[in-house]
Amino acid sequence: MRKALIALLRKLREVLVRRFHQYDVKLPYIITVVIALIVVVGGINLFIELTDTLKSKALADYDFQITEYVISYRSPMLTEYLTFVTHLGDVYGYLIVLVLCSFVFFKALNRWKLMIQSIVVLALASLSNVVLKRFVDRARPDIEHLVVVETLSYPSGHAMAAMAFYGFLSYLVYRFVKNKYLKTGLILLFMILIFSIGISRIYLGVHFPSDIAGGYIAGFIWVIFCILVFDLIEVFRRDPRT
Repeated sequence: MRKALIALLRKLREVLVRRFHQYDVKLPYIITVVIALIVVVGGINLFIELTDTLKSKALADYDFQITEYVISYRSPMLTEYLTFVTHLGDVYGYLIVLVLCSFVFFKALNRWKLMIQSIVVLALASLSNVVLKRFVDRARPDIEHLVVVETLSYPSGHAMAAMAFYGFLSYLVYRFVKNKYLKTGLILLFMILIFSIGISRIYLGVHFPSDIAGGYIAGFIWVIFCILVFDLIEVFRRDPRT
């Protein structure tokens, strides 16, 4: 199956090169840009569709049912754990993770630009979240809050930042880590963190499930968009002719 897939991809490339031979050097980047733009545009459309249904009864019913299910598992031990997890999605949590990442980027990979890129992704997600919250102006759930919150509800800043930051770190691990077991373990850890941070916000009573979904979608859009921009910058920096 794998050999057949590889053969099919090679055949597809040959067909594309023959048909677009004048773009042979640029073709891989053109295809990458097109796919990334499709994902970004599709993500934006999905986010808009979700935002448009925030006041619908159907979505309110889903939010209520999922929230009731999640908070039904409240216990002292789980509350302590998920409170810790949600703090990982706060400013100080990201500062600690960035310090750890900086050591890896500088010492292990010798790529200081990856640190800057990670900060840019996190900053874009955080700043855009503030704008989106003010634009949508959705109040927090009217249930007991187990942590203090002061901002609006939609989309979830914790979910959005977690998806953007840890999603981008997953991309960097996939690209630069050679050991397949370490790569798989780190990506799995980041995915668990993304999921746990989102669930913690529902469990602690400070977000609707649709807030989390909106945050994940918006954060994923930033991941794809930033990867696209960073890769294109690197391509043109290495060879302006491409």
